[in-house]
Amino acid sequence: MNPQRTPDASGRNLLLFSLLLLAALTLVAILTRPLTPIDETRYVSAAWEMWLRGDFLVPFKNGAPYSDKPPFLFWMFQAGWALFGVNDWWPRLVLPLFSAGGLLLTYGLGRRLWPRHAGLGGQAALVLASALLWIVFSTSVMFDVLLTFWALLGLHGLLDATDGKRSGFALLGVAIGLGVLTKGPVILLHLLPVAALAPWWNPGLRWGRWFVGILLAVLLGAAIALAWALPAGMAGGEAYRNAIFWGQTANRMVESFAHRRPFWWYVPLLPLLLFPWFAWPAWWKALARHRRAGLDRGSRFCLAWMLPVFVAFCFISGKQPHYLVPLFPAFALLTSRVLAERADARVGLPALLAAALGGVMILAASGQIQALRSQVVALPPVWPGAVLIVLAGVVWMAGRRGVAPVPNLALLGAALMVLVQVDAMHSIEPKYDVKPMALAIRQVQDEGRPVANIATYHAQYQFLGRLERPLVEVTGASATQWLAAHPEGYAVVYLHGSRKVDAIPARYKQAYRGDNAVLVDARTAAKLLLAASADE
Repeated sequence: MNPQRTPDASGRNLLLFSLLLLAALTLVAILTRPLTPIDETRYVSAAWEMWLRGDFLVPFKNGAPYSDKPPFLFWMFQAGWALFGVNDWWPRLVLPLFSAGGLLLTYGLGRRLWPRHAGLGGQAALVLASALLWIVFSTSVMFDVLLTFWALLGLHGLLDATDGKRSGFALLGVAIGLGVLTKGPVILLHLLPVAALAPWWNPGLRWGRWFVGILLAVLLGAAIALAWALPAGMAGGEAYRNAIFWGQTANRMVESFAHRRPFWWYVPLLPLLLFPWFAWPAWWKALARHRRAGLDRGSRFCLAWMLPVFVAFCFISGKQPHYLVPLFPAFALLTSRVLAERADARVGLPALLAAALGGVMILAASGQIQALRSQVVALPPVWPGAVLIVLAGVVWMAGRRGVAPVPNLALLGAALMVLVQVDAMHSIEPKYDVKPMALAIRQVQDEGRPVANIATYHAQYQFLGRLERPLVEVTGASATQWLAAHPEGYAVVYLHGSRKVDAIPARYKQAYRGDNAVLVDARTAAKLLLAASADE
C-alpha cells in the first residue's frame, strides 16, 4: 500500500517517530561522544562549581565568577544532580529533553497554523528531528536548543494573543524572561520580528492594543530576568555586575568580531546544516509551487519568523552555525506545508550525497586520504561507510517505489549522523576525551600538591575530575616563575606540532585537540617550556 494514500490524519505517528529518532540519536551520542572541550566541559564545570559552593546565583569557572552565560542551563544540571546525585549522564540528557519539548511545541504550532491539515504538525516534527544541525545540538551541551524551546513557547503565546487571549502576552513574557536567563537578550531577536510583522501574517489585528501587549510582555520578561540579575550582581561583585549588565550586550557585539565572517557565509552552509531537506530538488519545486499558489497565514508566519532573523545574522559580523538553530522549526514547519499538497517521492540527490559521503568514509578508513591520517588517533572502521552506501541505495529505491518521502529522508538523515559518530568514535574522539587527564589531576591534588595549567584554562578538567580546587592558570613568563616557586607542584603542559611525548616522564599523557597534553612535575615542565622557547 502506498503510504502517501493513507496519511496519518493527526500526525501523531510521525511525532512519535521523531521522538524515537531523537531517543536513538541521544543514546548513540552518549555512547560515542564524550563531553568535549572547550564548550561542553566548561559549561558543566560552571554548574559543578556552583554545586560545590551551594551558590545558585553566580556561576563560577575555576574559582572566579563566570559572566559569559546566564545560569538557567546550570540550574537544570543542578536540579538533576539534586534528584539523582552528581553524575556524568544527566547533563547529557538535559538538552535532548528540551529538544523533545521543542518537537512537541513544533507539532502544536503546525496544528494551530494549519488546522485543516492537522497532520502537518507531526511531519514538521520529523523534518526538524532529522535535520543535521538540530541533531548535533540536540545531543550537545550547548544553549541553542534550549533557547529554541523558549522561542517556540513565546510563539505559542503570540498565537494565543492573536486569538484574543490576554494570557498569550503573559506566556510571551515568560518565554522572553527565561530566554534571557538561558542565553541573554538574543531571545528578543527571535521573537520581536514575528511579533512586529503580525499585521502581515494575521490581518485584522488592532495595532495599538497589539503593540501595547507586546511591550508589556517585554517588560514582564525583563522583570523575570532582573529577578536573578539584580541579586546575582550584588553577590558576584562589581566586575561580575558590570559584565552581566553591560558585557552581555554591548561587549557581545564587540566580541562577535572574533568570528568575523563575510555577509554570505551562512548561505553555502545551508545544504549541509539542513541536510537532507535543503539538498532535495523536490523541496525546491514544492516551494515554488506553493509560492505561486499564494502564501497562507501559516506560511507567512514562518517567513516572518525566519527571514528577518536570518538576514540580521548575515549582517552581524560574528557568525557561528549554531546561531541558526532557533530558526530550524520555522524551516521544518514551512517544509511540511509546501510538501502537503504534492511531493515527488524520488530522493535521488540526497541519497547520492549520502552515498558519496559513505565512499569518503571508506577511503578514510583505508588510509587513502593523506590529510586526514595526521588528524586521527587511529584509522576508522570500514563498515560505517559501507552501511551508509547500502542505506542510501535502499532509500533511493524506496523513493522510486513511492514510499512517503518525509519518513524516508528522515531515516536517511538520522542514520547518516549515527554512522558518522560511530566512524569517528575510535579515530577522532580520543583527542577530546579529557576525563582520564582530569582524574590524574585529581590524584595529584589529593596528594596535597598544587597543579598549574600552562595555557588559558577553560575549566575543562573541573567537573570530569570532580576537582574541588581551582587550577592555577599561568602563561608566558609567569609560568616559569610559578614552576620555580612551587617545585613540589605539577603542571599540565600542551605540546604543539609533532613533538615526541613517549620519552617524557609524565604522570599522565594523552592526545588533546590535535596536539598532546602531559601532566608532569614542576622540574620537567620547566624543561619542556625551555625546549619550546628554544624551538621558536
